[in-house]
Parts: sequence; C-alpha cells; structure tokens
Amino acid sequence: MTLQNFLLKIIDLCYSPFSRIIPEQIFRYGISGGANMVLDWVLYFIFYNFVFCHNIIDLGFIAISPHIASFIVVFPITLLTGFWLAKYISFTGSQIKGQTQLIRYISVVFANIIINYLCLKLFVDYCGFYPTPSKMITTFITVIFSFVMQKFYTFRV
Repeated sequence: MTLQNFLLKIIDLCYSPFSRIIPEQIFRYGISGGANMVLDWVLYFIFYNFVFCHNIIDLGFIAISPHIASFIVVFPITLLTGFWLAKYISFTGSQIKGQTQLIRYISVVFANIIINYLCLKLFVDYCGFYPTPSKMITTFITVIFSFVMQKFYTFRV
C-alpha cells in the first residue's frame, strides 16, 4: 500500500460523519492543509529551539535571527509537503504535468504571502484592529483564495 492510499483511507474513514455537510474535496483539503500547518509549527519549534537554540546565525556577511533562520529552513520543506498533499490527496484528478503544477502551486503560495502582508497592514495599521484577530481574518481569506486557486488554476481538471 502506498503512502497516498494509506492517507486517503484514513482521511476518508474520518470523512463519513461529515459527508452530508462538507464536500469530500474540501474535507481532504482541510485535513491535509491542517496537517501541513501542524508540521510547519512542529518543525519551526524544533529548529528555533533545538537547532538554532535561540541564537543569531552569523554567516560572516549577514547575521540572521533564529526565528527568520527557522522560517528559511522550514518554508521549503512545508512548501513541498503541502504540494504533495494537494496533488495526491486533495486534487487527485488533475492531468496537468507535475512540473507545471509545482510552478503554479509556488506562485499561489507567494501570492498568499503577499495577501498576508497586505491584509495585516490593512487591518492592523489602517483599520486599527488587534494583530491576532487580524491574522485570523487574514488566514480565512488566504485559505479561501488558496483553495479556489489550487482547484481552478494549479490542479484544474
């Protein structure tokens, strides 16, 4: 049994109680995206606390804070795991070449980074909202944007 089939069996087993209220693809997207987010948090925690040990990383020509160094190391890992999960768990019906899908996926991720920045600037700096609720609203916006873009652009059928 492949990893893909194993994960699909587990996710689909958990899906049955929700089958009347959530479409299967959205459920799979939510589970795989949530799992990738938790992986991101765990890896970030490990790198920040145990690899970089809260220390500034001095490369000789530039010094990088440990939180940014952790982000730099973890981002490509969870970018690729997120792509794999989207391709093989959430959007399995796409016939677009994998390389094209990856390029499109990366472009959507970078668009989400820009949306995060712009929304946080708007909500916090211009509207005067507190940062945490602003981040929550922004996450809601980016999740919807990401799902629509992945479904109709990156992995369109």
